Formats: sequence, C-alpha cells, structure tokens
Amino acid sequence: MDPHAGHDHSGTPAPTSPLRPGEHFQNLSMARSYTPSAPNGGTDEYRCLVVDPHLTKAQYLVGTQFQPGNVPIVHHAVVFAIPPEDAAAARAKDAASGGNGWTCFGNDVVGPNSREAWVDTWTPNGAEVLLQQDVGFALKPGSLLVMQIHYNLLATGGQTGSSDLSSVRLRLTDGTAATKPLTTLGLSAPIELPCAAGETGPLCDRAAAVADVEKRFGPDRLTEDELLKECGNGTPVPGNTQHCDLPVPANITVYAALGHMHLLGRAIKVELNPGTPNAKTLLDVPNFDFDNQKITPMPSPVSIKKGDTLRVTCTHDASLHQLLPQLKTLPPRYVVWGDGTSDEMCLGLLTVSVDK
Repeated sequence: MDPHAGHDHSGTPAPTSPLRPGEHFQNLSMARSYTPSAPNGGTDEYRCLVVDPHLTKAQYLVGTQFQPGNVPIVHHAVVFAIPPEDAAAARAKDAASGGNGWTCFGNDVVGPNSREAWVDTWTPNGAEVLLQQDVGFALKPGSLLVMQIHYNLLATGGQTGSSDLSSVRLRLTDGTAATKPLTTLGLSAPIELPCAAGETGPLCDRAAAVADVEKRFGPDRLTEDELLKECGNGTPVPGNTQHCDLPVPANITVYAALGHMHLLGRAIKVELNPGTPNAKTLLDVPNFDFDNQKITPMPSPVSIKKGDTLRVTCTHDASLHQLLPQLKTLPPRYVVWGDGTSDEMCLGLLTVSVDK
C-alpha cells in the first residue's frame, strides 16, 4: 500500500508497556481546551501549553506518551522541559493569555535565551519508546513541561472552531548514580523543491514562496536561507533530494533516531561519516510514511567523536501535491523549509548522551 495514498489519523492509543522497577506514571493534561487559530492567513498554528509535574525532587524522564485530544487537527507535538530558572518566564507567557498558552513557531518556545530541553517528539500513531540502558532526561525540582502542539487547520478546511484537549503521560524514575542524562540533537537540511511538471502559479517562484513562508511564520525561526548557509555556500540548488553535513559538537552516544518530514516526504536517512571507511547508517527510512514516523532505538548504542560528520538526507516528491486530499486544493508552490503542513521539513532527531 502506498503510504501517501491517504492520511491516517486513527488516534488509537498505543499499548502501555508495564512499569519497570522504580518507575511511576504521571498523567498531565492541558488546563483547559484550546481552539487553534492560524495567524497571518495560514492554516497552521504552533501552540505552547504549560503543564506542571509539581516535582519536589530530581527525576529522570524515561518514557513519554503524548495523546492528542482532537486527532484530525494535531499534526505533531514536541515536549520541552523548562528548567526552574525559566519557569517564571513560561508562566508569565501563559498567564498573558489567561492560561491558554502562546503561539510559538520554531524551537525557542519560551524565549531566545531560555534553556528548554527537547525531551520527546510525537507524530501520528507514535508510541512510547523505552530504552534499555540506564539513561533518561533529567528534570530538576520546579521544572515545567511545555507541549508544543502543531495544529493543522487544513483538516477543517482552514476554519477555526474545533477545540483540543491533549494530554501527556510521563514515565518517571529517581535514577541511579550511574544514570546518563539524555538530550536531543537535531539535524536539519534545506528544502528546494520546485513545482511539479505542468504546475504553474505565483508561488512557483522561489522568492514569492519564501516571502509567503516568512509572512505566515515570522522571521524569528529557522529559515531556508539560514539552512543554505549552514549546509553549503548559501546558493539554492533545486531538486528532489537535499542533504546537510554537520560536525558533531562533542563526544556523544546515540541511543535512538527519528526522521521527520511532512506530507511530500519520500525518504530520509541519517549517516555517520559518509564516504569514509568508518561510515555507518544510523537511520534509513526508504519509504517514508507521515502517519508512521517512529523513534527507532539503535540495535546497540553508537559512540561518536567530536568532529565526526553527521549527514541527514531527504527526498521529497512535488507530484504528491496533486494527490493528497489536504494539499490538492492549495495552489502549487516552490516548497522550502517551513513550519506548516503545506511546507516541508528535513529533520533528523537523535537521542543522545554527551560523553566526557
């Protein structure tokens, strides 16, 4: 079956794995339901919603299960841990809307100088992933969590009025003296996908398409031009497949990987030191399915040295624009990196520990 033939949002809860020794669950829900409203003429909103685990002692987060309340409009979600020193800023942003969170495109969910940690990613039909090693995301007393939920209003024809009340279940433990703290390493590549053969329209012009993305999501976020500079000489090279080579910033151990694209994604791969005798593939998804994106544990942890090279490669297919129900009514566009469902991403996410 073609994974792009439809867009499955069954929302069936994943089976719950039993608690392991020393673990306990904590269920947290949005304080109240929220009705998303896409700004600036778009069809997407990223909303940051605060939930408080009321931690009075240090804990390790070893498993997370996000559960969307309104399945058709929840595109994906990222869970961030907000350290105690940034908790007041997060509460202030939340209070400004009466406890309904705030719009937050990009990854700086509290502010450009905040120290939030990316602790979980949920995509449609995503399940809790349990690592077998003694590792976890460290949470200090007084920490908050923020659920950054991407609401996709294409599912409602771009209209507001459909509310959501999502929740998240945490699997927590005290840890041991040997528990290694985890962090998430993101690897992004640009998208330079021209309109498909036979397609025409104002947004098939790259400059117009980039301006449209900036209008909908603002400049204070990762942009296509920034990616082009980071991954090459800043010059766009139109095509279906793009990649980015990134130097590893520290000695790390990789425990799991996830590849994230949107509806035009066909394949994604993450490689270590490609083209060398020590090359290794960390993630290979040759038939990408938006509704079946999974965090994949490594068969065994992979040690990587500072200065090694990580490459993320993505292939997209502009012809899917005319096949997918959510996109076929939209005008053709030259697709670049953007936060919306009708835009694209090429994002490899590695769950890692930083080693000495």
